[in-house]
Amino acid sequence: MDLSDFRKEYAAHGIDRHELIDNPLLQFKAWFEQAKAAGVVEPNAMVLSTLGLEGFPSSRTVLLKAADERGFSFFTNYASKKGAEIAANPKATLLFPWFSLERQIHITGSLIKTSEEESVTYFARRPYGSQLGALASDQSDIIADRQVLEAKLVELKAKYPEGQVPKPRHWGGYRLIPTSFEFWQGRTNRLHDRFHYTLSKDSWRIVRLSP
Repeated sequence: MDLSDFRKEYAAHGIDRHELIDNPLLQFKAWFEQAKAAGVVEPNAMVLSTLGLEGFPSSRTVLLKAADERGFSFFTNYASKKGAEIAANPKATLLFPWFSLERQIHITGSLIKTSEEESVTYFARRPYGSQLGALASDQSDIIADRQVLEAKLVELKAKYPEGQVPKPRHWGGYRLIPTSFEFWQGRTNRLHDRFHYTLSKDSWRIVRLSP
């Protein structure tokens, strides 16, 4: 499969330093609102990259559920593959690939667990099916076939009526506390705009990077 001629010229628009907000969280929120307004499909979908237990990078897509001064939060199974990797090394990166806007945001930092209260509160807001799914799936474990999951789901539906599903002990949130951000905007001739924010003491240093 030869993809050497498969390319797209990025020419939507660029960004200059004076257009950026000094606070990267506010800059993220501004771009996020633009992504929503532009109809980007699931703009809160982000690629979470951790370090695998065998030393290889490990990536998967998760959904951002909160972004504020405390960090960027998502929820998952603590006993999963990603949970084991985070327990061994909490350093991670987030990538928001908004292709239709020719934009990417890359965020690096360390992960901590959210409070149990936050996890319980969010779990209660999940759809009934998603709550049951969290109980039915031993995430990342090997199973014989899909029928294993379907049978568990039927059993759990009979056991827990809607509104009475307990949060599993192994399920909860993580919060990435950022130490750097990179805002990337595609440009013509592959001379893209890249601005990197680095936390230094209590302020953010912003530099332009060569593409």
